[in-house]
Amino acid sequence: MFRLIGYFFSIACMGLLLCAAGVAVLVATVQQDLPDYTSLQDYTPPLKSRLYASNGDVVAEFASEPRLFLPIQSVPDRVKAAFISAEDKNFYQHNGLDFIGLARAITVNLTNMGSDKRMVGASTITQQVAKNLLLTSDQTMTRKIKEALLSIRMEGTFSKDRILELYLNQIFFGQRSYGIAQAALTYFGKPVSEISIAEAAYLAALPKGPSNYNPFLYEKAAVERRNWVIDRMVENGYVAADLALAEKQKPLGVVRQPAPTRFAEAGYFIDDVRKTMVDELGEQALYQGGYSIRTTLDPRLQREARSALQTALLAYDEQRGYRGPIDHIDLVKNWQEAFAKIKTDTDVPDWSVAIVNAIDPDDAELTLKDADNSRVRLAAAGMKWALGKKKPRDLLKAGDVILVEKQSSGDYRLRQFPKVQGALVSMQPQTGRVVAMVGGFSYTQSQFNRATQALRQPGSVFKPIVYAAALDNGFSPATVIRDEPVEFRLGDQVWAPKNDGDSYAGPQTLRFGIEHSRNVMAAKLANAVGMDTVMEYADRLGIYDHRTPVLSMSLGSGETTLMKMVAAYSVIANGGLQVTPSLIDRTQDRTGKTVFRQDQRQCDNCNVEKWDGQSEPELTDTRERVLDPMTAYQTVSMMQGVVERGTASRHVKLGRPVAGKTGTTNANHDAWFVGFTPELVTGIYIGFDEPSSLGRAGSGGGLAAPVFNDFMSAALDKVPVSNFHVPTGMTAYLISRTTGMATTPDDPDGVQEMFKPGTTPATYFTTLEDNGASSPLVASPQTEKILREGAVGLF
Repeated sequence: MFRLIGYFFSIACMGLLLCAAGVAVLVATVQQDLPDYTSLQDYTPPLKSRLYASNGDVVAEFASEPRLFLPIQSVPDRVKAAFISAEDKNFYQHNGLDFIGLARAITVNLTNMGSDKRMVGASTITQQVAKNLLLTSDQTMTRKIKEALLSIRMEGTFSKDRILELYLNQIFFGQRSYGIAQAALTYFGKPVSEISIAEAAYLAALPKGPSNYNPFLYEKAAVERRNWVIDRMVENGYVAADLALAEKQKPLGVVRQPAPTRFAEAGYFIDDVRKTMVDELGEQALYQGGYSIRTTLDPRLQREARSALQTALLAYDEQRGYRGPIDHIDLVKNWQEAFAKIKTDTDVPDWSVAIVNAIDPDDAELTLKDADNSRVRLAAAGMKWALGKKKPRDLLKAGDVILVEKQSSGDYRLRQFPKVQGALVSMQPQTGRVVAMVGGFSYTQSQFNRATQALRQPGSVFKPIVYAAALDNGFSPATVIRDEPVEFRLGDQVWAPKNDGDSYAGPQTLRFGIEHSRNVMAAKLANAVGMDTVMEYADRLGIYDHRTPVLSMSLGSGETTLMKMVAAYSVIANGGLQVTPSLIDRTQDRTGKTVFRQDQRQCDNCNVEKWDGQSEPELTDTRERVLDPMTAYQTVSMMQGVVERGTASRHVKLGRPVAGKTGTTNANHDAWFVGFTPELVTGIYIGFDEPSSLGRAGSGGGLAAPVFNDFMSAALDKVPVSNFHVPTGMTAYLISRTTGMATTPDDPDGVQEMFKPGTTPATYFTTLEDNGASSPLVASPQTEKILREGAVGLF
């Protein structure tokens, strides 16, 4: 008997030795393939990048795993206590593996075997970090051994706080939230520092199964799990029993957060910044790198810009009638299901999709596509623009799917997306910072950015470049050109430009030509200066990528973008310094290090320990000067006349110094206005994506200039009035608009012009066509006296 027992004992010992040897071999084998756990010392999880407006508001976020990193020092003790109680009560006592917890888990699982109760795990927080950051989630013995070995080694290398920091910032909480900082914002709309014990307990309950405790689907289960965590916090001595009882009585408190942060009015702006950052950093870096990108966007001005442009596009479109519903659904069948499938994506927040349920003599009954499927009425007054002499039943049918907008009065108005499109860009002329950009009526409807991607003919908006080139090359404001029909022989072809309305004014100074947008005068001036010279200036100002010195280009027949034209006008407005449009002020990485800064000016003496009587530091502007400042001002002065007396005088009334130029292309395909004050340059373009006529009223003055006026009136509200800077050394003379000769203040045809040093008004009447020969009209003794005794002023 004893011999038999000894025999079995020997076999058992041999089995144990073989098992031990097998485990030893397996462990030795696994150790050879362990990941480098020391890399966790410098590990930083994927973080979302954020776009900020110039006022610090978050306007967009980019992330593959939405996460904000939170150092362990910023995590409140109550939050740490909640997670330790929920996941690893002995976290601060064990060395990576909790053998007591493991034994307890085995006991519980054996007891619950055969029941419906869920199996209990025993992984420590350290083991979870090892699995989540260094291993896979495969349920294999090899992975569990690796996890155990890594946990022991990590505990010997890293502090408990570092391990807990990695855990809290890495784990997934559901609702596209990674890490404790993002989870607190997603579920409670507040930072971690402000969440209560109950809220911390709920967040600690989520890692085990975020979908099982979804507060919007399984609120009861979520509350039960939260309360279980609070009980564990009491059991572990982190929370007093009476306080825990009060916390458990609280409602869950989860708030449904809006869609990922995006400033709807700035879709085109945000998308341009995103593309720039992807080009500079790469898509992975942008979506995981945790960059902070401070943009030039001014939220208030962006809202005003989109409102002004949308209002104009809608007004133009509605004057051309209603084009019909966006869809039609048969109400006899299960129309609710079909209606639910209708897309409602729109960045026009007050618009709603609706289906017509019934038509009455004076209104229509609608069902809105909203959370409640609200029933509303569309009165005839809300369809007035579309009805004309029709009745509602002639316009709409039951089952029509339409767009409506809720008015401030509570009534609804029939809407439709306009076919006509447009763009607006507003820029600071001194810096090139783009404060507002709208690339079309709706970004969700069309992502094509008409401010930067649409190549269109600028028309007469290009003429100031012709005039600037002339003023820089021997011509003056007193130059007179005969505004009369002309033919240019261009090889075997003849080009005969015509003025709008085929009207002509005879001899006039340059000012008249730009104020009234005379095509003949601009063509004659460009021909005299030379188109090679004109296009050189266009190149300097960044208007065209490819220069074609064809004479018709003087009237804006080339193609460019609105952004480039606004940048070119900024050069004129700021006195001739090169302007590079910028949507980004600064980019910082996750550590706060600046990796890009738009302002490249250097200031060597700006950072000193103390003032010691030294002069104030000066910022040196190293930008290239591409236009003489006196030429720039002469051009500005003449462009002020466009607003005061010329083609924009009826529609631009800001009550402050403003300059600009209208532009209308052949057959009224494109309507432009680009204008500026000393503070802002703003350009507007309106036209169809597939070029076609805007109609007789589709001029730059009639369509685009009112948008400029509406936007700038709002943008400059409460901004002090300022004047354009006159360069030192210029002299002001009163001259005749028709002769270019000096005149007196009582001359109704007189106008003040600024002259460069060494230049004066004409002594004899002569025109560009005379090639320097004077006409019989000579200077009177009074004119000679004016020139001899003094000018209006010296600047």
